[in-house]
Amino acid sequence: MKTESLLLSGPVRGRQLFASPGPTNFPDSVLSAIARSASDFNDPAFRAAYAASREALARLIGTSQHLFMYTSSGHGAWEGTMINLFKRGETVLMVESGLHSDDWATLCEGIGLHVEHLQADRRRGVDVSLLREVLAADGTHTIKAVCVVHNETATGVVLPVDEIRETLDATGHPALLVVDAVSSIACCAVRMDAWGVDALIGSSQKGLMQPVGLGFTAVNARALSRHLKIDAPNGYFNWKTMLERPQRSFSGTAPNNLIFGLNEALRLIQEEGDERLYARHARLAGGVRAAVMAWSRGGGPSLYCLQPERASQSVTTVVMPEGWDAEPLRALLRSRFNVLLAGGLGDLFSRTFRIGHMGDLNEAMILGVLSCVELGMRALDIPHGKDGVQATLDYFSAF
Repeated sequence: MKTESLLLSGPVRGRQLFASPGPTNFPDSVLSAIARSASDFNDPAFRAAYAASREALARLIGTSQHLFMYTSSGHGAWEGTMINLFKRGETVLMVESGLHSDDWATLCEGIGLHVEHLQADRRRGVDVSLLREVLAADGTHTIKAVCVVHNETATGVVLPVDEIRETLDATGHPALLVVDAVSSIACCAVRMDAWGVDALIGSSQKGLMQPVGLGFTAVNARALSRHLKIDAPNGYFNWKTMLERPQRSFSGTAPNNLIFGLNEALRLIQEEGDERLYARHARLAGGVRAAVMAWSRGGGPSLYCLQPERASQSVTTVVMPEGWDAEPLRALLRSRFNVLLAGGLGDLFSRTFRIGHMGDLNEAMILGVLSCVELGMRALDIPHGKDGVQATLDYFSAF
């Protein structure tokens, strides 16, 4: 086939290969569980599904603490967490990681919090020794929380939450550890209690393989005690109000259909088993990185994350060669091959593209995506090493 023919437009057939890092692919059985008639939140079937999903979700994130659920996106869960734990004018320390830490900081400022930023090399992640210096210098304990995005989907870098907790403990600093685990839950091990996380934030549309619309916060006794002592706004996200409701979650009508879907997704996760679940995500991530490293040897796209031990199991961010724009490649893949790659976020827009490898995915789907990326680079004459897909085949064949 001549390269020029790859640029021909026209209707595309077949199912889309969806390589987004959120929302992710929905398993058919999850869609079936969601697609049911309306039910009352006092219905016994809903109450059973809610109790089972809450128990399974708590197990998955490694906690025996209380879990508040909201009808919201992850951004809503950010807001619900921060307004329930901190008073206007209080200071939180945001560990810089990428667009999501930036957006979280902006939200905090919007609800009246003062934000200090712990800057980091976004291609490597935070230097924990710098955190130690900041905490040690805060003798009056002005900082009330250290906020961390565990897995940054803008950069493909994961941060060591356990080391951050060790640093808080080593300095004797009483700040709460608040962690966004939106894109790490069900993709890599999350151990809220073992890591000493005070509040852990998640949502439905990533590794949990759900539509957007279900957010949650798990809080330990220390965080809940702080909430009960402050004058939190008595609005939609107020935890005191939720604690008085039968589910001890939600404000207003519960999202019954999403809970039925969540219950089925968690059943699938338990059926696969934690060890196999995380091994599959690590394997798919490794296969993607093998291809990108091969492409880079030909002067082509390369890995954004420069710290291999911090490479995400959820998403790989890929940097285009100098002078090349990622958007024509993404557009070609979408229009010609029905493959969706995620674009770069924030200041990485057009400089990068992202390949999500979380949720309902397998080797065949990853290979299809990578093969089409190579076809697209050929069609657009983007420089790259020619053996990217072969590198992935070699990587997968070792398992």
